[in-house]
Amino acid sequence: MHANARAILPAPAGADPCSKAAPSSPTTMSYTCRTCVRRKVKCDRLTPRCSSCRRGNHECSYQVPFPPTRKRKASEDLADRVARYERILRQHGLLDADTQTRVSGISPDPISFHYTEPAASTTGRVLAAKGTSRYVSGHPWNNFGEEEVRRVFEEEEQEQREMTITSERLVSDPLTDALMGSRRSLLQYHPTHTEALLLWHMHVESVEPFCKILHIPSTSAMIERVSHHPELASDADECLVFAIYQFAVYAMTDEDCEQKLGQPRSTLSRRYHSAAQQALVNAAFLKTSDIQVLQALVLFLLSSRQYYDSQTYWILTGVAVRIGQRIGLHQDGEKLGMSPFDVQMRRRLFYQLIPLDGRASQMAGTVVFIPPDAWDTQLPRNINDEQIWPGMTEAPREQQGATQMIFCLSRACVGRFFASMSPHLSSTGPWKFDSLPEAESVIGAAEREVEDKYIRYCDIVDPLHFLTVGLARAGITAMRLRVRLTRVRNQTATEAEMREVFHLAQKILDTDAAVSAHSGLERYRWHVRPFFLWGTFDSFISVLTTLWTRASVLSPVEVEGAWKKVEQVYCNHDELLGTKPLYVALRRLTLKAWDAHAPSGTGTEPGFIATARSLRMAKSKAMEGTPAAIRNAKDDRDDPAISRAPSATDLDAMLGPVAESIDGEMGDGINFDAVDWAFWDQLIQYHQGYEDG
Repeated sequence: MHANARAILPAPAGADPCSKAAPSSPTTMSYTCRTCVRRKVKCDRLTPRCSSCRRGNHECSYQVPFPPTRKRKASEDLADRVARYERILRQHGLLDADTQTRVSGISPDPISFHYTEPAASTTGRVLAAKGTSRYVSGHPWNNFGEEEVRRVFEEEEQEQREMTITSERLVSDPLTDALMGSRRSLLQYHPTHTEALLLWHMHVESVEPFCKILHIPSTSAMIERVSHHPELASDADECLVFAIYQFAVYAMTDEDCEQKLGQPRSTLSRRYHSAAQQALVNAAFLKTSDIQVLQALVLFLLSSRQYYDSQTYWILTGVAVRIGQRIGLHQDGEKLGMSPFDVQMRRRLFYQLIPLDGRASQMAGTVVFIPPDAWDTQLPRNINDEQIWPGMTEAPREQQGATQMIFCLSRACVGRFFASMSPHLSSTGPWKFDSLPEAESVIGAAEREVEDKYIRYCDIVDPLHFLTVGLARAGITAMRLRVRLTRVRNQTATEAEMREVFHLAQKILDTDAAVSAHSGLERYRWHVRPFFLWGTFDSFISVLTTLWTRASVLSPVEVEGAWKKVEQVYCNHDELLGTKPLYVALRRLTLKAWDAHAPSGTGTEPGFIATARSLRMAKSKAMEGTPAAIRNAKDDRDDPAISRAPSATDLDAMLGPVAESIDGEMGDGINFDAVDWAFWDQLIQYHQGYEDG
């Protein structure tokens, strides 16, 4: 209730003092709510709901308007061309680094979140051999030679084939089973009533706060019914219960499984993964229009990344997106006249489904997503599950303060601003700025909104609230990092600016380390273990490239401290030692940085470096005898795909059209981690040229 909402967590230093006002007093926004703009009526700008929306019982939401766009002048095109040629000359030592040309007062170094304008983006490349082809776009391994890229992907495929031989049932997938399998009874796979309730409790406590695609009260009743009489369960119910059981086991530790369920986690995982997969086949999920079956599929995919190679997983998430489109999730249920309960549940599912596919696209190395103008689904309301129920006739009243939706909604709030910054996701947003203060004004608006709506109500003693604060504030820091990377990318950054970028990157890595070390987050470890903070990839790559080629701007103490942070990242995220091509590329970058600037006084190599080397040597030995293996068994310094200086032709291509970016993590319906792989491709290529030049 409004009367109980209280601000707990202070805003960051320097934030608008108005954001600390008592929540009991009505506050006004400086701009009109979206509903009044759409209805073209007067808005009194009150929060959390304006008078017009309250009288008409409309949903009321505020979004900072985009700064007014201005027509691009010819002088700006000229300035961009001059800046481009200056960068080429500067790289070849033909222009002093301090020389800057001004054309008609326009700065040649505008601030951007991305490497190129939308019109300048191009596709990736296709690797073809022996009747097969593979599309690769914008990832760090684009810096490697064609044979190296092909070899990395072939190794992944080979490992999948070996897994198929040794564990056939685990690596099967629901799509193949739907095409080739048949209906089977799953009665023998159902747990006892006691075990079912334990698994459901684990799901509610450890999984649902990050998903919020289920309605806890009604799902609890369904679990109770099915666990007592599994033979009476419908296909849709059976789909959902097994997806829940699998996710619960995925979120549990080995010790929990042994103590509470009396079986090894690996055994339980195989059991419920196979059952969930067969349940989807039994429900004919490829033909379904049942939202409960799609809920089961999304939960199944969220907890099954470890079972599939990146390409298969991307295909499976694409199937889920197509089912969602058939159900009509891309159209807001309120406009379709659906019941208030269905409206909220559809919105919740949609805002998990689209980011899931975006993340899979990122890991597969393919830039494919659904553009925002293809859907109009609104954000779910800030409410608790007790406020909605099947059969309700009036829309629920949105709460002011912390609810069960706080993590998902704060993440979406920051994601909305990432969306407005992206040229690939928004044709009208302020993707480019003339100056850093202009960019900071937009970032500041995002910070004030998320702090005022969500963060100030967080109690960091609550582990979920701690994660919420960490994610939201890391997102704001990631925006500040990205706009400052422009001058680094354009080779016009001063030493002070490069140090500022370095310290912003370290700030995000510090947040990641704090989250990973928090003892109260053990039950959320399944979610924290992968990179989940905005900007973590950007920060990790930024620190590594600085250590590789710009360590001269750092003191020995800073170099040593940075390597400790890198080591901590490897300790907290063991997936970096996995076989996915993205992780292989990051390990190669780590080894390059270590070989170039290891901390002084280092004797024996630390474990993460030794492991990265041994993994690379193992792959080389496994492929021994092939030309690719012979080339890659050499030291990185002899690898022309890594260390050669770019030619003039390379630079012209590099500074002109480039591959499109891939943006990750949950936001306003898209994957918004804002990892601009093309950006890093070009930056790393520049560093290679600088090192050898």
